[in-house]
Amino acid sequence: MTLKAPILIAEDDADDRFLLKTAFAENGYTDTIDWVENGVEVMNYLHGQDKSVHPAFILLDLNMPKKNGREVLKEIKEDPELKKIPVIIFTTTKNEKEINRCYELGANSYIVKPSSFELLLKIIRQVRNYWLMTSSTPV
Repeated sequence: MTLKAPILIAEDDADDRFLLKTAFAENGYTDTIDWVENGVEVMNYLHGQDKSVHPAFILLDLNMPKKNGREVLKEIKEDPELKKIPVIIFTTTKNEKEINRCYELGANSYIVKPSSFELLLKIIRQVRNYWLMTSSTPV
């Protein structure tokens, strides 16, 4: 099943973008994925969208230029129009204080980037299937 709503992925690292694209393709997903490379682009994307179609979910890196993931997460969750969009933090940061901070800001999930491609395939399957089933965004 292909999502009708796009998935928004905010990732500034070209290698990580390539791995994510490959993981979606190898899992057989043909979802529309919109890519942004920094926090300013995330917010421009969300504010420039048709208000009736929000992303099914956002995969958000924490460590991005211009505006980091924490700032973006806070802005999304404080915006009445955007706060229902599921935001999954997808980062290399394993710090417990950071994880707790993201949940306090409203993150729906926090995933540490895996060390192997096989694990990335599994994580993408789990994240996509879970948020496909629970998303309030029309699919």
